Amino acid sequence: MSNQQLNLPQQLRLNKFLAERLGISRREADDLIVGGKVFVDDSVAVLGTRISFDTIVRLGDEIIPFRNEYIYIMLNKPVGYVCSRKQQGDVPTVYELLPPEYQMLKTVGRLDKDSSGLILFTNDGDFAYQMTHPKFAKTKVYKVCLNRDLEPLHQQMIADYGVKLDDGISKFGLTRLDVGETRREFEVTMSEGRNRQIRRTFAALGYEVKKLHRLSFGKYELGDLKPGQIRLVTK
Repeated sequence: MSNQQLNLPQQLRLNKFLAERLGISRREADDLIVGGKVFVDDSVAVLGTRISFDTIVRLGDEIIPFRNEYIYIMLNKPVGYVCSRKQQGDVPTVYELLPPEYQMLKTVGRLDKDSSGLILFTNDGDFAYQMTHPKFAKTKVYKVCLNRDLEPLHQQMIADYGVKLDDGISKFGLTRLDVGETRREFEVTMSEGRNRQIRRTFAALGYEVKKLHRLSFGKYELGDLKPGQIRLVTK
């Protein structure tokens, strides 16, 4: 079968090919090439290499096919894991929770070490882009528990006016969850995704987030998935 029949280009940049097949950025693909981890027809690849349909590309000992089946996985991340490939000191990474055949997938959005809940993984770069770029405004829902009761005025400030942070105004929806006199558990609904935004917003008003758990991301909902478990999902 020819390149034309598969609707593939005659020549394709190696870093673009790696980015699309592995679900990583082109810069990360360049790092793999510079690190001597990528082979083209049994030769160590160099930056700027172009490949064609009949080229054999390997990452280490693994052949990366031209035609790729995209994979989408949902994980219920437990507290105590970082969303990184590299271990940070003694802190484990979420990749330790994935079977070996899924450890080349890329995280779609992140949660900090002290947060838990829904994380997506994929090798589909377009999907990752559409789920995380601000212009697509994907809704995310979290359950948050504070160290003390949230004053009604502060709830109104966050939901109606926003709180000024170093990187701009932070504003999100708040629905009270606890029953009785306490006002410590809330459901947070937002479409932004700035670094530690929820924690920083409450901290600016004098509160500490004791628990932050992501329940949903776009159309994906955690449901009854247990901590540390994964589930294959569709696009």
